[in-house]
Amino acid sequence: MSNLRQPNANEATGTVNRSRNVVPCSGICTRCMDGCKGSCEIWLSSFRGREVLYPGPFGAITAGADKNYPVDYSHLNIQGYAVGARGLPKGTNASPDTAVFSTVDTETEYGWDKKVKMKLPIFTGALGSTEIARANWEHFAVGAAISGITLVCGENVCGIDPGLKRDKNGKVTLSPEMDRRITTYQKFQKGYGEILVQMNVEDTRLGTAEYVSAKHNLDTIELKWGQGAKCIGGEIKVTSLERAIELKKRGYIVLPDPTLKENQAAFKAGAIREFERHSRLGFVTKEGFLEEIDRLRDIGFKRVTLKTGAYSMVELAMALRYCSEAKIDLLTIDGAPGGTGMSPWPMMNEWGIPTFYLQSLTYEFCQKLEKKGMRVPDLAMAGGFSDEPGVFKALAMGSPYFKAVCMGRGLMIPGMVGKNIEKWLAAGDLPKSVSRYGSTKEEIFVCYEELKEKYGAKIAQIPMGAVGIYTYAQKFKTGLQQIMAGSRNFRLSTMSRGDVMALTEEASEISGIPYVMEARYDEAMAALLD
Repeated sequence: MSNLRQPNANEATGTVNRSRNVVPCSGICTRCMDGCKGSCEIWLSSFRGREVLYPGPFGAITAGADKNYPVDYSHLNIQGYAVGARGLPKGTNASPDTAVFSTVDTETEYGWDKKVKMKLPIFTGALGSTEIARANWEHFAVGAAISGITLVCGENVCGIDPGLKRDKNGKVTLSPEMDRRITTYQKFQKGYGEILVQMNVEDTRLGTAEYVSAKHNLDTIELKWGQGAKCIGGEIKVTSLERAIELKKRGYIVLPDPTLKENQAAFKAGAIREFERHSRLGFVTKEGFLEEIDRLRDIGFKRVTLKTGAYSMVELAMALRYCSEAKIDLLTIDGAPGGTGMSPWPMMNEWGIPTFYLQSLTYEFCQKLEKKGMRVPDLAMAGGFSDEPGVFKALAMGSPYFKAVCMGRGLMIPGMVGKNIEKWLAAGDLPKSVSRYGSTKEEIFVCYEELKEKYGAKIAQIPMGAVGIYTYAQKFKTGLQQIMAGSRNFRLSTMSRGDVMALTEEASEISGIPYVMEARYDEAMAALLD
C-alpha cells in the first residue's frame, strides 16, 4: 500500500521539510542536519511545544485532515439509465415531457413521529464555541434558514458566554450569546429545518437544555458522544490570561493551567501566547442514556437527536441499539477524517473509523437490527462531504436508513466567501477573481434578485454570507436534481443501493455494493440474449 499521509510537516501546522527526500513512515528528512534552521514539526515542537498540535492560526481558519484512506466515496460511481422514472407525482405518466430534471423533488424529512422537513438532504455541522462560529454566526444561521435546512448550534456556547449568569446551583439563567444564536436563525426560518442545540458533559451540568427549553421553547435538543475535537470533547483557545482564569473558575479544564505562577510568568514573558479550554470525556451507559432521554422529554422537548463520532464499531452498535430503544429522532454518525479546525491535527488524521467504512458498518448493523424486529431511527452521515455527488452516493449506499448528510466546511465556506465579498465591496477593494463578475452585489450574486423578490425590503437584513450559502445551496440542488434524474430517481425516497456501483473490488467487499463488472450483469444478459 502506498503511503497514506506524510507526518511531520503540513501547511495546517505551518511546518515544512527542508529536504527534497523524506522517510515515508516518519516524515523525517532523509538527511537530518545538525544546525537545520527549520521547520518540520519536530523542529518547531522543540521550542513551541503543544502549540504545534493545532492547525493555525486557531479560530481564523477551518482545517481538514488530508490522510488519503484506501477506500472512499470516489470508489463508487452512480448508475445511469435510459429508461424509467421513479418517484414522479402520483398519476403522472413517465415521458420526455414529464421526466425533466428540474422537477426532481430534493426534499427530505427526519424524525421518529414528529417529522422535520428540509428542502435539501443536507444540514450544517455543529457550529459551537469556536471563534469562527461566533464571528460568522449571522451568516451561517440566516443562510441555513433561507435555504430551508437545519442548523446545528454546537456545544459549550453557554459555558463560554462572557455574559453568562448562573444561579446558586451553577445553572445558567442568562446567556446572551445563546439567545443570539437561536433568534438569528428563527428570524428567517419558516416551515423547513430547525435549530438543534447540542449538549455535552459541560452543557448538561450547566443546565443548557432547561434554559433553551424554558426561554426559547425549542422543539429539539441534541446529545453528543464525542466529535468535539474528535473524541476528547470540545475545545477552543483563548489569548487572554483573565479569560482563561474565568473559564477555569467556571469548571472547565484549561491548559496550561492559568492559575499557576509559572504559567502566568510565561504568559507575561510572551512564551505562552494562548490557553486551551477543554471539555470532559463522556461515559456512556445504556441505563444512563435512556434515563437522560426521558429527562429531556420531561423537560418538554418533542424531539431528541444524537451526534456520535468515529468510535469503534462497538460504540456504533451501542448508538444504533440505544437510539432504537429510545426512539431517537435522528442519529448523526460522523466519520474520520475531520474537521472544522478545533481538533488536534494528529487526531484529525489518525483517529477513528473513516466515513466510508463507518457507513458500511452502519448499513450492516441496521439490517441486523431490523431482522431482530427493531425499528432503525432516521440516520445522517457526516465526515468529509462537500458536494452533491458525494451526498447522492452516501444516501444511495445507506438507503433506506439515511435521510441526510451533515456538512461541515462545505457549508461554512460559502458563508465566509459571501461575508468577505460584502467587506470588499464596502472597502472598494474587490479582488479580480470577484470583480470579473461585476461591481455590485446584484451583479456578483447570481441569486440576489431571486432573494430580493422573495423577501422584499427584508433583503436588507440578509447578510451577504447568507446569500453565499443560499447561492451554494441552489447550485447543490440543481446538481443533485441532474444526478437523480440521470439515475431516474425523481424523489429521494426512490433511491437505492442499486443506484451506485463499486469501481474496485475492495470497495465492493467493504460496502456490499456490487463491483462495476458484476452490477446488473444478469439483467444485462437477459437484455442481450433473451
